[in-house]
Amino acid sequence: MNQLVVDIKKKTFTKNGDREKFTAIADLKFELSNNEFVCIIGPSGCGKTTLLNTIAGLDNNYEGSIDTNSNDVNLHPSYVFQTPRLLPWRTVLENIQLATQSDDSLPTIISILQHLGLSENLHSYPHHLSLGMQRRASLARAFCVPSNLLLMDEPFVSLDQPTAKKARKLLLSLWLEQPRNVLFVTHDLNEAIALADRILFLSDSPSHIIAEVKVTLSRTKRTTDHVNAFKNQLRTTHPNIQQFL
Repeated sequence: MNQLVVDIKKKTFTKNGDREKFTAIADLKFELSNNEFVCIIGPSGCGKTTLLNTIAGLDNNYEGSIDTNSNDVNLHPSYVFQTPRLLPWRTVLENIQLATQSDDSLPTIISILQHLGLSENLHSYPHHLSLGMQRRASLARAFCVPSNLLLMDEPFVSLDQPTAKKARKLLLSLWLEQPRNVLFVTHDLNEAIALADRILFLSDSPSHIIAEVKVTLSRTKRTTDHVNAFKNQLRTTHPNIQQFL
């Protein structure tokens, strides 16, 4: 996919028995280049999940367009939700096979689970896994589904710092091996700087982009000290995002 163009002119919800309309998103436009990793940060309740659901095609009730900017390529997203969403009556392998809907995908599934340290858990049920392992299983499922866009909605939000750091490292390693566009929602600026090529900052509802920051740090230099130094730069260069720093 050469380019994804998201142009949501208005996304509204009805409330109070359809007597009122609430505008969640207005005049929000951005593009993703080929295999770009973009993080989205915004205030709680500003519409970040709504944005992902709209891009994923789970909610088509909006004004605007979401286009691959190519007549030859269709959008095929995969989605990692805030919760792992593994069916409790199916094993890790069965959960992933249900999403891929192909017996031919078994070698790919095993390879990705090995990469994520879950090769011993193919036949484990979700309740036998820690939350961190369940999140890795949902990440494996997303990468096993043929897609050209990976949507991630705060996938590591409830993990402790060491586990989240390990999960981010595994995600980047897997993404470098299987490149695709990534749109990653997070409330943690440190996480965004550690992961992203570019960060989009959203306003309160109706949400729109108030700042766009290119992360200029080399991927080999995203230690805590480098991330903190980059944040200090943003305090000077982007005064309109002080609430996130």
